[in-house]
Amino acid sequence: MTAARDVESAVQRGRLRASTRGTFQAVALLVREERARIQAAAVSDARRGEQLKRLDGVATVLARTAARDGSLLNLLSDDGGLLPDTRSLLRELRLAAGMEAPPEPPAAPEGQAPASGAERRVVPQSVVSRQLANPFLEPDFSAAATAHRPRLLATWELIGPLLRSFENASGGAPSCMPLPSPTSLQVAGGRELMPHQAQVVAAAASGHRTFLLADEPGLGKTAQALLAADAARAYPLLAVVPNVVKTNWAHEAALWTPGRSATVVHGDGHTVDAFSDLVVVNYDVLHRHVGWLSTFGFRGMVIDEAHFIKNKGAQRSQSVLELSKRIRERSPRPLLMALTGTPLINDIEDFLSIWEFLGWIGKDEPGSDLMAALEHNGLTPTDPGFSPAARAAVIDLGIVRRRKVDVASDIPARRIADMPVELEGALGRSIRSAEAALARRLVKRYQSALEARAPGVAVVGIDHALVRKVAGWERQDTKEDSTGDNVFSMMRRIGQAKAVLAADYTAQLARSAGKVVFFAKHIDVMDAAEETFTQRSLGYCSIRGGQTTKARQASIEAFQNDPDVAVAVCSLSAAGVGINLQVASNVVLAELSWTNAEQTQAIDRVHRIGQDQPVTAWRIIAAQTIDARIAELIDDKAGLAARALDGSGDVTSSVDVQLEALVTLLTDALQDLQKPPG
Repeated sequence: MTAARDVESAVQRGRLRASTRGTFQAVALLVREERARIQAAAVSDARRGEQLKRLDGVATVLARTAARDGSLLNLLSDDGGLLPDTRSLLRELRLAAGMEAPPEPPAAPEGQAPASGAERRVVPQSVVSRQLANPFLEPDFSAAATAHRPRLLATWELIGPLLRSFENASGGAPSCMPLPSPTSLQVAGGRELMPHQAQVVAAAASGHRTFLLADEPGLGKTAQALLAADAARAYPLLAVVPNVVKTNWAHEAALWTPGRSATVVHGDGHTVDAFSDLVVVNYDVLHRHVGWLSTFGFRGMVIDEAHFIKNKGAQRSQSVLELSKRIRERSPRPLLMALTGTPLINDIEDFLSIWEFLGWIGKDEPGSDLMAALEHNGLTPTDPGFSPAARAAVIDLGIVRRRKVDVASDIPARRIADMPVELEGALGRSIRSAEAALARRLVKRYQSALEARAPGVAVVGIDHALVRKVAGWERQDTKEDSTGDNVFSMMRRIGQAKAVLAADYTAQLARSAGKVVFFAKHIDVMDAAEETFTQRSLGYCSIRGGQTTKARQASIEAFQNDPDVAVAVCSLSAAGVGINLQVASNVVLAELSWTNAEQTQAIDRVHRIGQDQPVTAWRIIAAQTIDARIAELIDDKAGLAARALDGSGDVTSSVDVQLEALVTLLTDALQDLQKPPG
């Protein structure tokens, strides 16, 4: 009943996501199964009636929910098929109800379609084209590692002692492998690395091939991984990442390795470019693509937020480990990198899956390189010096751990990092459709203004003065009548669409870096974020308008002093000034401000006197929408103001950005019209 109520609540709020649809389908199927079981069970009529009445209550909730959204009824048809998440959700519901879950279906042989009801695997057409273009591509076993034959430690159980070597490490024990000094900080495209980033790239260039990169968030792990792959020539490269950051990986690849192409796997991979150097796929859909990914010929693999695979029994963990094994079998000395900001000494058992991904250990024993290092030490687990020597042997395989405070001289005291996200599904399509409709309205207004001019006035190309006039008229009309699709309503809808993605990223930051301040403009975005934190069992406090002074102060003190309160959910207007939240060093800006000043005021709640760490503000930006244009405009205006006033203030007004956003939208649309067909 709880799951059915959750679906009903989501539909009432208009938040019908893929996971909600899967839950609806799973609950409906479970109700059908239970009804058939009860009807056939040898129980008294009274008992049967009681059980059926309880099921009728759940069915009533589902029917009421489907009446609100008719598309849910399609999920109940016999030929509709199961959604990707339904089978796992159905299993979870059975277990939660104390019922016996059916066994997992066996994997189909390679090249054979899975049996009915088994997990679906796909092969995108682009991958088939690549295979046809390279028909003789074979695995390279020329540098296959030879197993080390242990002598001293042949009969010892070593995984437990290796874990204890980390648990029992004294304060001040090293947690980072020796890294070479970089010869240069310059990279392609004129960009410059920070010194700590360049050290990892130099290590890859010198031949090191496995890394557990555990730098704190904000220290540029993505750039390090991409440039390490470039230095190691580890292409094609596979990156397995959380859904919320997969668009950002493609964005970062374009910035740091502009000579390399990247493709992102969405859903069944219909848009994949299999000839790309970098393939980015999220954990949620990885199981569908394991088949073709395992034979693709990757020379490197990166997993981001590597603590996602800590549970070896989870499907995503098994998929990652299968891919890693196949890559290590088929490629000579591949580059393998696990990125996570989670501290190494907490819950060290969770890192066994990561060590196995990297090839440092097998299922129950050290791998060849680690075993050779342990044998070389000449110590057994009973010797007093075994633990520090064993810990050093693991670290030297590639553990890299730096904190912000350790490399404070490398990074700015305050920086803004953009995090592009993809708005998928019906909501994303509706936003892009509304933006296109606004652009068409502006074009029509521009063309009407051209036609109204005196005869004989010729215009070559785009009349930019008229473009600005049309944008001004649109902005004035919107100010007088705020109904319909306009730049303000679109930005609000984009904020609503980003809310859960921004909250998910905030939760990841909180798990790995400690307290985070989350800023939003609108109450519904704050509500969606708080709901997400509740679902993630993450403690939060709320600072918003309408609170009493006492309630507001209680929230601030809870965030500052209570270790269980990981996130402060703040209103930009109500919490952007006058409060101190410097107990955090990470800020998430879920919605864009119209001015750089408002954005700066929010960041300054954290970046102020008493802050002893560099501050990173993560700005969540909806890719391929007007959101990205406005972010650029805010930055451009802020830069102009800073240069004009020599850093003395911000003269950018919200009117400037709103007008320029419309100018940009209309200009882009006119340029598209003037492009030759084809």
